[in-house]
Amino acid sequence: MTYLDYQATTPLAPEALEAMLPWLRDGHANPHSAHREGRRARAAVEVTRARVAALLPHGGQTAFTSGATEALNWAIKGTTGPIVTIATEHAAVLDTVAAEAARGRPVTVLPVGADGLVDPEAARTAIVPGTGLVAAMLVNNEIGVVQPIAALADLAHAAGASMLCDAVQGYGRMPVPEGCDLVAISAHKVYGPKGIGALWVRDGVALAPLMHGGGQEAPGRSGTLSPALCAGFGVAAALMRDRRSADMSAVDRMWRAALDRLGPIWKVNGSIAARYHGNLNVRRDGLDVNRLMSQCRDIAFSAGSACASGSGRSSHVLRAIGLTEAAVRTSVRIGFGRYTTEAELIAAIDTIVAAADAQRNGI
Repeated sequence: MTYLDYQATTPLAPEALEAMLPWLRDGHANPHSAHREGRRARAAVEVTRARVAALLPHGGQTAFTSGATEALNWAIKGTTGPIVTIATEHAAVLDTVAAEAARGRPVTVLPVGADGLVDPEAARTAIVPGTGLVAAMLVNNEIGVVQPIAALADLAHAAGASMLCDAVQGYGRMPVPEGCDLVAISAHKVYGPKGIGALWVRDGVALAPLMHGGGQEAPGRSGTLSPALCAGFGVAAALMRDRRSADMSAVDRMWRAALDRLGPIWKVNGSIAARYHGNLNVRRDGLDVNRLMSQCRDIAFSAGSACASGSGRSSHVLRAIGLTEAAVRTSVRIGFGRYTTEAELIAAIDTIVAAADAQRNGI
């Protein structure tokens, strides 16, 4: 099996697994306990906190969560005032914002252009004094487009609002802009374990708790932390910092090779210039994607966001950039990264292209 679904989840780094094993096997103490073993577990948690924070803005605190979905829910529900967000955000943002709207909180959802980028003028018109929160994704999980987070943060601050950045797909791959006030991240998108993420909160930002029951994590997240998951996350974050240049160079090289192999008959969805190159979302006229995935069973890739699979709905992101329903359903997402070789990526692309050609030729 060739794994090309890195936006859904990344492979666990061997170094992260090795860091977790001692805590899974022997380190069963509660990191919130005061005895020696509890303090030892707490020390491991704090090592991870420092490693994770090293890739985040300065002047805040990092609270561990069960993942980015919890972090985003906390950031949105823990703030007050009208919300401005973008139509291509992850469901963890859009569904939470919709829930807040149902409770009477004013919400504005900004459209995007064909390139997937928010219109600066529309943002400037919407983000006005009285706005409480601006929520935007750094790197889109479906099409890889990079939003102008720093500019949006400037607009938010000029209006007296806080800036929430969903940095899940961008964390460790590019700098998180210093202007952010709240940042959500997830370990399993950076070669760490599933089940742990974090919310970074800028000093001075007031945030009501999402869950009650102990407040073990400042600024108010309740629940017992897993030292094993923390240890894996910490090593994964350190590797993202240490290997960023090598990882990005490899991704850029594979991006160019994949585009060359696909040829002009395949169209890239979203901006090519403002994009993370480990995300290749493309479409081909007349393609039956369900049949393609059946024909390419030895390749793990996606017909859309994994977070919406099983819903029966087509991608809201692709519809937001103006694609027709038919065009949306001819699109595939190919994701690659640290553990992908150029040879296996090219072989997979060739298999996908051959299957698509066979469809066109009625085979």
